[in-house]
Formats: sequence, C-alpha cells, structure tokens
Amino acid sequence: MRRKDGALIMISQAPIFTIHAELADIRHFGTTPYGERRVVDILGGRVEGPRLKGRILPGADWQIVRPDGVTDLKARYAIETDRGTRVLVRSDGLRRGPPEVIAALARGEAVAPSRYYFRTVMRFETADPTLAWLNRILALGTGAREKLAVRLDVYEVV
Repeated sequence: MRRKDGALIMISQAPIFTIHAELADIRHFGTTPYGERRVVDILGGRVEGPRLKGRILPGADWQIVRPDGVTDLKARYAIETDRGTRVLVRSDGLRRGPPEVIAALARGEAVAPSRYYFRTVMRFETADPTLAWLNRILALGTGAREKLAVRLDVYEVV
C-alpha cells in the first residue's frame, strides 16, 4: 500500500509468530451507553514462530459489542518466552461479519476466518535486550475465533 507521499507501507511476508490463546467463557456485564460489555479471560496458550516461542500468561480481553454489531477488542496479557523472559502485549482490534456468521461464532461453531473480519493492532514491551526489536515495532494480527480459543497470525508492519 502506498501513502499519499509515495512511501510504501507493508507487512512481513510471513507471520513473525502465531498465537494460540485459550479462553474462558464470556462474562457478560450488560448493555451500557457504549454497547454490550463483556470480558473474556485469557487462560494461557502458546506462541510459536521463527522469532519468538513461549507460552501465554493469563490476561483478559475487554470487549464492547457496539450497536452496529462490531466487536471492539482490547486484550492485555503477557508472553513468557522459552528462555524465561517476559513480554507485555497490548492488542486492540475489531471483529465483524454477517449476523449469521457472528451468531455461529457465538454458539462455538467452527467458521472459516474468510467469512468474517478479525484484525488487531499489536504493541509489545519487554526488558529483554535480545527481544528489544519488539519494543520498536507495530504488528498486525489476523485472527480466527474458535469455541474457547483465538488464533492470531502476527505480522510485523514494515
């Protein structure tokens, strides 16, 4: 993609890693002036890829289902690498699709990710000097929702 000034904006050709996060059931908090509020606890999971391997530490995804049917996602959790260092993760995204597809996802049915939009912008923070590159990038996650899990293929924005 090109900006108006001609600069090229790209993402890495292959994911820098893949996240498979295990989730608890959705906790519903009712409809507020902003939309339907809910929280999904992140229980654990794995990170696998050429640049990062580890496990997901517990966290949560605070969600708002907006009146237009779009789910606004704000996940905060951490990764513990296979070497024992830790990385904080901030992931803000959107999920939307035709009402029948979103209803099928809500029932825990398997739905092809091509049938709905699930993208998240990711930022990282770590004290590990060997992973300092994570402190200096933005990443884009393309997601797939499973019954009690989420899979994200994570690409570096270059």
